[in-house]
Amino acid sequence: MARKTVRSSTARSVAGQVFALQVLVVVLLVVSAVLALVLQSRRDSTQEARNRSVAVAQTFADSPGIVAALHSPDPTAVLQPAAEAARKASGVDFVVVLNTDGIRYTHPLPDRIGKKFVGNYQPALQGQVVTEQVNGTIGPLVQAIVPVRDPTGTVVGMVSAGITISKVSGVVERQLPLLLGAAAVALALATVGTALASRRLLRQTHGLGPAEMTRMYEHHDAVLHAVREGVLILGPENRLLLANDEARRLLGLPPDSEGRAVTDLGIDPQAAELLAAGRVLSDEVLPAGDRLLVVSTRHTDRHGGPPGLVATLRDSTELHALTGKAVAARRRLTLLYGASVAIGTTLDITRTAEELTEVAVPGFADFVTVDLAEPVLRGEEPPPGHETPMRRVARGGIDPDPPLYPVGERITVRAATPQAWSLGTGQAVLDTDLGSSAVWRAQDPERAEQVLEHGIHSVVRVPLLARGVQLGIAKFWRSRRPDPFDHDDVTLAEELTARAAVCIDNARRWTREHSTAVALQHSLLPGALPPQNAVEAAYRYLPAQAGVGGDWFDVIPLPGARVALVVGDVVGHGLHAAATMGRLRTAVHNFSTLDLPPDELLGHLDDLVMRMDQEQGDDGRGAGITGASCLYAVYDPVSLRCTIARAGHPPPAVVHPDGTVGFPDLPVGPPLGVGGLPFTSGELTLPEGARLVLYTDGLIEDRGRDIEEGLGLLADALRQAGPGPEETCEAVLGALLPEGSGDDVALLVARTRALPGGNVVEWEVPAEAAAVGTVRAAVSAQLERWGIEELAFTTELILSELVTNAIRYGSEPIRVRLLRDRHLICEVSDTSGTSPHLRYAAAMDEGGRGLFLVAQCSERWGTRYTAAGKVIWAEQLLD
Repeated sequence: MARKTVRSSTARSVAGQVFALQVLVVVLLVVSAVLALVLQSRRDSTQEARNRSVAVAQTFADSPGIVAALHSPDPTAVLQPAAEAARKASGVDFVVVLNTDGIRYTHPLPDRIGKKFVGNYQPALQGQVVTEQVNGTIGPLVQAIVPVRDPTGTVVGMVSAGITISKVSGVVERQLPLLLGAAAVALALATVGTALASRRLLRQTHGLGPAEMTRMYEHHDAVLHAVREGVLILGPENRLLLANDEARRLLGLPPDSEGRAVTDLGIDPQAAELLAAGRVLSDEVLPAGDRLLVVSTRHTDRHGGPPGLVATLRDSTELHALTGKAVAARRRLTLLYGASVAIGTTLDITRTAEELTEVAVPGFADFVTVDLAEPVLRGEEPPPGHETPMRRVARGGIDPDPPLYPVGERITVRAATPQAWSLGTGQAVLDTDLGSSAVWRAQDPERAEQVLEHGIHSVVRVPLLARGVQLGIAKFWRSRRPDPFDHDDVTLAEELTARAAVCIDNARRWTREHSTAVALQHSLLPGALPPQNAVEAAYRYLPAQAGVGGDWFDVIPLPGARVALVVGDVVGHGLHAAATMGRLRTAVHNFSTLDLPPDELLGHLDDLVMRMDQEQGDDGRGAGITGASCLYAVYDPVSLRCTIARAGHPPPAVVHPDGTVGFPDLPVGPPLGVGGLPFTSGELTLPEGARLVLYTDGLIEDRGRDIEEGLGLLADALRQAGPGPEETCEAVLGALLPEGSGDDVALLVARTRALPGGNVVEWEVPAEAAAVGTVRAAVSAQLERWGIEELAFTTELILSELVTNAIRYGSEPIRVRLLRDRHLICEVSDTSGTSPHLRYAAAMDEGGRGLFLVAQCSERWGTRYTAAGKVIWAEQLLD
């Protein structure tokens, strides 16, 4: 009972001390608050006086009419009432208007008007706002002086407003009762809090005797030794004060370890040194025999406790092993993710193989090589087995020149080698120690020795297998890393190569399709320009980087020594575009044999495209032709006239012999396949030596420039190009497409020639039978002058039949023209639109054999319609 009384007295004594301390703290806080409030009130009062005086003076100085009042004959009479009204309304002590000499115009005391202002008003004359604190007759005050400006910005006067500090003070008097009341409340709360704390202290210690304290210690000791974490407490001089059972087990402490220095306990020296250092540690890994311990230490005197150190120990051996496996798994996942992103970015076989080497080095292997079967590089499917020759397509590593086969080396896999077994079975082969393995050296013994001398000690060979096709083999080598590949690495290598194999097979399939499309396109495009004398032509064709397209060009010889120049474009890429281009090009050739005018030819071509669209739409094979354009030009070297029609195609460029460049304004029709609108031709006169430049839109348009900019660049390139068609092609492509094009480009440059006047003769024939003999005589004489009299008989026969038909069935005027070019061309024209037809006469018929004889004697013949009638022509080959 006496013990409880002493304990209660002690508790009350402590509570009294706490109460006295809290009262003292509250009193000090109240005094500090009062002082701070007084100082703050003074500072705030002065600042408030400054702000109010400046605001009133500035407002009055900016008020309307003050400038006019200052310039009036009696400023005081105008400004005194306004200043007094402003003073009373704003609560300031005075509002004074001054002139530039500091003389008052207004003042609350009229006897001071006209006297000098007391204050520093000089800065206001310079346009500044002046505030100053002075002791005036009415007490301490703050006055502000602001300038008054006229519309030009000139200071014409000043306004001063002032207010005593006492008017804006008084905060302390108003807030002091509130502060004292708050202090009283705080003191009351402190008293109540101290009483409650005393009661709680008494309640918590009431009845706690030695038995209870002993039981508490026993519980603490049981918990300390039951946890699966070692606990050490070190006292002064690093002596061990306490160690639980787990700490003894982990460190192997002797039974009498308490009280001894930690360095004398016979534990691992590194552990003893770490504990004796006395440093604060957080999860420090400590090897202790065959264990890995995680150590954390804290000082015991951080919160006023006794000096010493407490250390906790956790056995992380198994956790570390699991962490290592997790790190390795994460590394493999990271590598696989990188492979999924980095491998297969293009449809190029070699580049895809290179991407495999870039992904695997150095994160997985020190060197990587990729060998592919040679048929794969051509887009073909290789036969199974290892007999197919291989080609090294990629090699990467930490050393730029390892002793491995270089890129491009042709490799024949020898039988009975690990590589042959891997290719034959489709399974990966692991060599953990190349130095002790002799089988792999049979492939190339000399190079094998070089590989070993370079330090390469382990390899994984994985076949590249995709969709059941054996494409090649990838090899992963290690030299700098001392650890060899293991079975987990083989699994990772198989996953990497599986990804690469699918991408390589996709590239192989694309290569095969691309090669097929390119071969088709090349077969559909002209292999060489046909011989003719009308123009000197050169061309360039650049396929798109994304694949083959539908651009084409043609130079087609026509009767009468003329030539047709064609450029067309089918929208899109791939086999469909190339096949459509071939059909259109064939159609143009067929239509040109009918010798149709350009506008009529495009009309027939438009009908054909519409039928092709309907056919493809009806059978469900697609949407048909998405767009096609064409330009068809016919040049006559006799008249030097060029007739051009275009269907949705860019205009041609004409380079005159003097170097000037122009884009003639020719009528343009809709793209092919639209239908419903007619096509119109335009005519140009091209002097000899002029260059006609035809092209597709890929030359002048791309994503970085529009057609107007492209035409400007084309014109500049043509001005700087040489006179020859070949030079023109080189200059144009070099200027507009220095790095290739994303679209197909067809470029055709034709330099015009003129048929010499001596190679053309013409006669007008009267519509009478006797004229036939005259024509025959004139023709024989002309052929003799040309030195080709050996053709006189057949030529006379041909012209006799043609002129006779024109006289019988045609209408005047009838003309005969001979042209000497690569062929001897005979032309008979009349104004009739009736065309003769070849037929086979019966044995008893008297007539009907004329055109048959013409066809037999000439290389070819035909009819050409003109605006005035028709022309029947026949050609004979000149030796």
